Amino acid sequence: MLYSKVSQIGTLLFKRVKTHSKSFSSSRILANAAYSSTLPDLFYNEEQLQMQQALKKIIDNEINPFVDEWEAIDQFPSHEIWKKLGDAGFLGVHKPEAYGGMGLSYKYHAAILEELGTIKGFALPSSIAVHTDVIVPPVAMYGSERLKQEFLVPSITGEYVGCIGASEPGAGSDVANMKTKAVRKGDDLIINGQKVWISNGLKADWALLIANTSEGSPHKNKSLICVPLNLPGVSRVKINKIGLKSADWAQLFFEDVRVPVGNILGKEGDGFKQLMVQFQDERLSFPLYTFKAMDNLISETVNYTRERKAFGKSLLDNQVIQFRLAELVTEIEALRALTYTAVESHSEGKDVTKLASMTKLKCGRLLREVADSCLQYWGGMGYSSETIASRCYRDFRAASIAGGTDEIMLQILVW
Repeated sequence: MLYSKVSQIGTLLFKRVKTHSKSFSSSRILANAAYSSTLPDLFYNEEQLQMQQALKKIIDNEINPFVDEWEAIDQFPSHEIWKKLGDAGFLGVHKPEAYGGMGLSYKYHAAILEELGTIKGFALPSSIAVHTDVIVPPVAMYGSERLKQEFLVPSITGEYVGCIGASEPGAGSDVANMKTKAVRKGDDLIINGQKVWISNGLKADWALLIANTSEGSPHKNKSLICVPLNLPGVSRVKINKIGLKSADWAQLFFEDVRVPVGNILGKEGDGFKQLMVQFQDERLSFPLYTFKAMDNLISETVNYTRERKAFGKSLLDNQVIQFRLAELVTEIEALRALTYTAVESHSEGKDVTKLASMTKLKCGRLLREVADSCLQYWGGMGYSSETIASRCYRDFRAASIAGGTDEIMLQILVW
């Protein structure tokens, strides 16, 4: 048979050469086993790409050499990592310079998020993004000057690790149904309730807590409150997970915890609305910090199947594997293009609720698809806990649950 087609999707994954042989040779098929997209080089400007390289040095030298160790002990040194990132300016790229940020556009922050995907595991990027894209922006947008100095500045400089206190045992995606209360008593709020599945919860210095501050409509009786987690009445319990092993997840309990009324962000009762606005950033972050993780898994799978021999030839000599990997990178690039469109719109201040929901939905499903397909080609080795294929299989699954389930994304898109 004559094979002369050149397959090129974004960046070269497979390169076929003319041959009259009845069987393929992977050495002829692959000009370059690694897969990486060319779209970032076209999308980001030189300064943004240089920032990615600066972050890559930190990841290569200060993070990736230790990821396996952190995964083995179910924790990573969050304060140490936050301080390194904060010192480099990466925790507040698009936040005002007056509060420790760089004052750049969201597109610069998107470039940083995308480079976080080179960390060898989903636990750290997801935890960092909770800090940068969930708890920092509302304080910057709605916080008083006191709250900005007390919570925003140390969160941008890396002195503080933050978490979001939203989900409860009976109210995950259904935020309006949450039961935690903050009752006014003089100039203070007395908080009682519990939160669950809280990323960074065990080690966080403070929580951006959503609580009912009055009776009435569930969409108008909630407020976002900055709550230090070293206060009397706060307790925490570790949550064990099937994946994201080194990520810090906790259940938080609040028993008569007292904070000033002035710790409410913006106007009392606006918490639900503020949180819904913030979900755009959180949901758009998912594809950004997982693109390079998917690229890497594809590359590792190409390398493994090229070297692994079965029935006298490389696994990658099987056309079914070549075609499946080609399909997957096509899907990744399509999602990248959609996400970059959303990033541009968000950088221009446009409402990207639907675009962000689309990217989050597609991202969660594609992560599962990539991880499952690649693990299959690793065979028994893929099912071994120490491989990148098994780690991605465990970690990627959370993306269709955290930050709004697939079903919630679909509801948003049809309303």
